[in-house]
Formats: sequence, C-alpha cells, structure tokens
Amino acid sequence: MVNQEENIDDKGVKIVRTTSAFDCGGRCPLRFHVKDGKIIRIEGDDTADPDKQLRACLRCRSLRGYLYHPDRLKYPLKRAGPKGSGKFERISWDEAYDIIVTKIKEVIEKYGNQSILAISNGGYFGALHLPAVAYARLFNSLGGFTTSYGNISSQGAIFGTQASYGFGQIFVGHSRDDWMNSKLIILWGFDPARMIGGTNTLWWLIKAKENGAKIIVVDPRYSDSALILADQWIPIIPGTDVAMMAAMAYVLIKENLQDQEFLDKYTHGFDKYKTYVMGEEDGIPKTPEWAEKICGVNASIIEALAREYATTKPAALEDAQGPARSYMGGQYNRAAITLSAMTGNIGKHGGSACGGLHGIPYGHMFRSIAIPPGINKAYPKGKSLRGNINPRDRLDTRIHVNKIFDGILKGKSGGYPADIKFAWFVQCDFVNQIGNVNKSRKAMQREDLFTVVPELWLTPTAQYADIVLPATSFAARSDLTRPWPSGPYFTHMNKAIEPMGECKDDLTIAEELAERLGIENFGREHVLEGFLNSMRKSVKTAVEQYDNVNDKFLRVFSVVAADVRQHVKDYDKYKRDSVHRVELKEPYVAFQKNIEDFENNPFPTPSKKIEIYSDQIASWNNPLCPPIAAYIPTWENRDDPLAEKYPLQFLSFHPRHSVHSELQKIEWLQELGLHRLWINPIDAEPRGVRNGDIVLVYNDRGTIAVPAWVTKRIIPGVVAMPEGAWYSPDEEGIDRGGCANTLTKDEMSEGGAAALKTCLVEVKFEKGGA
Repeated sequence: MVNQEENIDDKGVKIVRTTSAFDCGGRCPLRFHVKDGKIIRIEGDDTADPDKQLRACLRCRSLRGYLYHPDRLKYPLKRAGPKGSGKFERISWDEAYDIIVTKIKEVIEKYGNQSILAISNGGYFGALHLPAVAYARLFNSLGGFTTSYGNISSQGAIFGTQASYGFGQIFVGHSRDDWMNSKLIILWGFDPARMIGGTNTLWWLIKAKENGAKIIVVDPRYSDSALILADQWIPIIPGTDVAMMAAMAYVLIKENLQDQEFLDKYTHGFDKYKTYVMGEEDGIPKTPEWAEKICGVNASIIEALAREYATTKPAALEDAQGPARSYMGGQYNRAAITLSAMTGNIGKHGGSACGGLHGIPYGHMFRSIAIPPGINKAYPKGKSLRGNINPRDRLDTRIHVNKIFDGILKGKSGGYPADIKFAWFVQCDFVNQIGNVNKSRKAMQREDLFTVVPELWLTPTAQYADIVLPATSFAARSDLTRPWPSGPYFTHMNKAIEPMGECKDDLTIAEELAERLGIENFGREHVLEGFLNSMRKSVKTAVEQYDNVNDKFLRVFSVVAADVRQHVKDYDKYKRDSVHRVELKEPYVAFQKNIEDFENNPFPTPSKKIEIYSDQIASWNNPLCPPIAAYIPTWENRDDPLAEKYPLQFLSFHPRHSVHSELQKIEWLQELGLHRLWINPIDAEPRGVRNGDIVLVYNDRGTIAVPAWVTKRIIPGVVAMPEGAWYSPDEEGIDRGGCANTLTKDEMSEGGAAALKTCLVEVKFEKGGA
C-alpha cells in the first residue's frame, strides 16, 4: 500500500505527486511540497526523457495563489441581500441542508421533478468525485430532474465527427509523436500554445518543425502558435472556413489531384459533394475566386494551399473545436474531414482524420458510480445524430446548454420541458460562460427560482445563489483523472492537504443530502459493496488493504475501467507516481485499422463508410443543415444588415492566464496583463483608440470595458479577446470585468454548437490608458 509519509525529508517537507483536474486542455503531473499541512512549493514533472516529460504551464505553477487565496469559500453561505448583490451571511451545514431539503420537497410536491434543474458542464474531471454524477444520482433517486444536453466547448466538433465517422467516434486524433511522420501540418483555427490541446502538443509540433515539417496556420489572428511555429500565416474572415475548404476541393477536382481510389473504397457520397463544389447543383462553381470574395483569402493562395496539401505526402490538416463554436458549427469540421478524405490522409501515419477532437483512446475512464433510474436517464437514447446531439428533437427533460437561461425565463410557454423552480449549478460558472450574460443575469434574478451552487469561489453564478456550499479543491481529494486528448497516459490524483475551513467534496454533499431526504443505499460504502460482490477474490483482497472508502473505490475503478486495467499492472506504483505512461510500439493513428482492414473494421455509420454525404442529415430536410459540408452564410457576419450598426466581428479565445473563468483571482497571473482587446490599427485609428486605452465594446446585448491592444496580429474588421473574465456590471450596466459573453448570443447551430463566435460589435474610446 502506498505511504506518502515515506516522502518526508529531514526538514519535514513531504512531496506529494498528484495532478490537477481542470478543464484546461492539459493534464500535468505535479509535485506538491507540503510542510505542516500546507503546500509551500509546486514543481512539475521530473521525468528525465524530454519526449515523455509532461510540462506544466504557468497556470498550474501558480496554484498556491489559487488554493490559498483569501477569497476562497470556506463556510456555507445564505443570501442576505438582492440576488446578484454579493451579500451573504455565514450559516452552518445543518442550516444549509435544512433549507435545501425543505425547498426540494416543496418544489417536487408543487411542480414535479422536472422543475428541478441540475447541470454541470466542466470544471472538474475525475472518476470518483465527478460532480455531475454525484448530483445526478441524488436527483434521480428522488424521481428525476431536468438537465442540459450538448456542451459549450465541443458540440460542433462532435456533430461533425459523428456525422462523418459514426456514433461514438470522438477519439479521432493521432498520438502527438506521429507529427514526426508529417511533411506538412496545417493548423486551421488550432492554437495549442493557448488552449493546450494535450499537455505535450506544442512540444511535438516544435519537434516536427525541427524535423522538417512545414507548418501553415489558417486563422484570423496571428496566434501564439503561429508566432512560434508558422512558416506561413493565412488570415481568414471568421465564419467562412467552409467556403475556403470548398474552393480547395474545387482545385483538387479540377486538376484531378484527389485520391479517387481512397474515396471510392472508404467514403460515401463524394459524388454529391463534387456536384455541389463544381456548381452543377446551384450553377455556382466554388472556385478560389468565388471563395476569395467570401473569406478574404487571395485566390492564388487558396490554389497554392490546395495543391500543396494534395501533393505533399503525408500531410496533417488539424482543425479544432474553436471555429466550430459558431453558427457554422460542425460543418467546418465536416469540410476538413472531406478534404482529408480527398487527399487520402485518413488512417495514415503523418496524416490526420480531422474532426476537431484530437483525442486518442488512452486514459479515458468510465464516469464514476452508476446512476439510478429516474425521469432523466442522464443521456438521451438512440445511436443516431438526431437522438443524441441534434437540437431539432425536444428531449423531455433536457435543455441545450447554451439555452438554459432562456429556458428558465420562458419555461413551458416558450417550448421548454419545464418551468424551472429549483436550480443546482455545479462548479461551472454558467452565468459567465454561456452566451448573453445579461439574459442569464435576468433569469437568475427571478424570485421564484431557488438556486444552490457548490463552489470554491463566489463566482458570477454563485453571486446569484440562495445557498452557496464550499467545495474542496482537487488538492484535498484523491481520484483517478484522465489526460486531455493527447495521451497516452493515465493520471492519479493524490490528496495533499486537508479541506480548508468546512469545505466538503461533492460526493459527500450528495450523500449527506440523500440521508436527510430518506434515500436508502446511496452512500459509497453501499455502492462499493455491490462492486466487490461481483468481483473475484484477488480484487477484493487488493481493495481491502486500503484504509478508507475513497482509496478502496479508486482501486476498484482501476479494475473496472477497461483501459486502465489493460495497461496498469502495478496500481500502487501508478498511485505513487501519479502517472502511468503507456508505451506505444508506434504512434497511434485514428482509424488505422479501418483503413488497413476495412472489410473487418467498417465505420459505424449507416453506410459503413466515411460519410461525406449523410443520409441521416438529409432526412431532416433542413436547408440550414445540409447533408454535405456546404457553405451557408451565418447571421451576424459581415454581410448581415446589422453590420451597418456593429461593423466588427468579435471573437473570444482561450486565455493563457486562466482556465476559462477559473484562476481569475490569482494576482500572479493577472499581472501578465493578457486580458485585452486585440484590434487592428486600421480599425483603431478612426476610432481614436491607442494601445492601452480603455475601450467600450458593445452591441444590443451588452457593453464591456477592456484595455485595447492595437496590433497587426489580427485582421481588419475583427476584434478578439480572451474569454473567462468575471462579469462585473457597474450601476450603468457596463461590464467592468470584461466578460466576453456579455456580448455573445445564446443561440446554437443547427448541429447543436454553442454559437459564441458568431457576433458583431462596435468599439469606442472611453478613456486613456494608465
């Protein structure tokens, strides 16, 4: 059995090897130096092999400022002023539980289970302490609840990937070392220097460049990744990617550069896409000249990129989730997949499958304890696009994640499944991170809505709660965690410190509430007993050596999770080291088996092939969601009449100095001054804006104040800034915190993507910078 006390040195410092559980794009081994019960220093992975080392970024290196910040919540709070005022009074856990239990019973009796909304959409990723599952078990044990479907980050990419490769196909990446086989890498809207995209992603891209690969970046911004990696930057107008990709396909078809043998054997519906591209369907050939007028990229550059991509073997086109987080949605990913198929790069070393989801199937464990039956089954039924991710089906107890506050405001009269009277928001700052924050604020201010928020901080969402419950940080938990998409490794979180104040983990909160609600057989001990009764004696013996139920559960999970069981043979070493690296004989390649042995490994689509044309989507007969990756202009683009009033396209991107809305209060990170609006000199000069000035960015949905950064690293007509800053409206309603979603729309694409990157604004000078 692992004994962390063995790591204590002669100065009384214990080194605890662990990892974080943030929704940050990475998953990095950490070494906490603990003395007298407090973390005094944080170091990263000390693996000697530079190709295996998993390097922590500035966010994890600054975690002491997060864990010990004076604003951390330590005690239960009850609202003591108007919703959103931030006025709370400290109460006991008993009082908090009494209030919550009374309200739950009252709401169920008066309005039914569907009037309870409980959602979690990120913030913490672990097998045991996953908050979404803890509270889903609680509310399903009471008879069910309403929740969300879709996710803010990747729903567009999920739609595009599953439409092309089949239901359940989300691990469509290669292991990062496979870029060493690539001759050409195209980063299309992919900025791993900021969003990470797997802990070692940037490392391997740098190595690939040193190995001779040419790297081209397609992006409206000269991103940090472009700054580090790009041999060529191709700036593009936001929302027009599908048009440019169609024009590249036109060049390939016209010059007979497509891999027709690959298309004939492995794909379905290319003939229909060809008909669209060549203009046989609508009389408009999708030529580079046609695309240039739409996307702003010179026709000759489009032609050259198409030829280079088609003739350089192998080549990796790496699309991303970001551009799909728009009304264009998964059509962008479907277009990238189509190009990769046309060039025969799918299932090949050095190529790519595209799809925006760069995951590989190593380290992705099953999600915690089984959820008991109830009205809500946690996931919609049916192995189809329409049954799982398409918003055209009104699921009885689910609201699209980008529409939850619209659902709270409008209820059944607005076509939603319930009139929400009780909301439980779990460690994800929904008010801040969903489109149209001012609408979210209005919904949260409803006096007939009772809200509970378990949190570490008094976030913008928590400020509107009736009860706030202090939750433990990952440093006070043990858990199995998964890497971000790159793998291939498994991580183990080891408890380093005791909970601060009266903080409790979500599983404990759910269990204690269950006891007060009279729910039997709910606790970990009961569930663990059920697992052990079905397991062989050797597993029971291995589990019994651990002292507490959490450690026993983690040992059980290491057996139940098939991918862990397959690769981790020494659990105690895995726990002690906090990481287990999977040794691959060769780089992992998505769909390699499908391509090399197609007859025995068909794709899980209706046609058993890669679907360039989707008969499922065609059956919906929705002109805004075509069955091929066709370009459709979006609302709030440059041609929208609204552009007369709001002429600038607005983008938000991942911050380097925070994890979405987490880590916002760490002074060390805020001192970097990275929260600012990128604006091109051509747009800044006529508005009288200089570098460092405070500007107002506004549209009909709201106004934010933010410093300006005048730079040629963004194209004219587009402004951009990091997302995640905390919403903080002043008396005039101006958001002085500079939350990007004060400006964005709470709408979704036809494939379910949160359309946060389809947005028009205007900018004006407010005052000079310091």
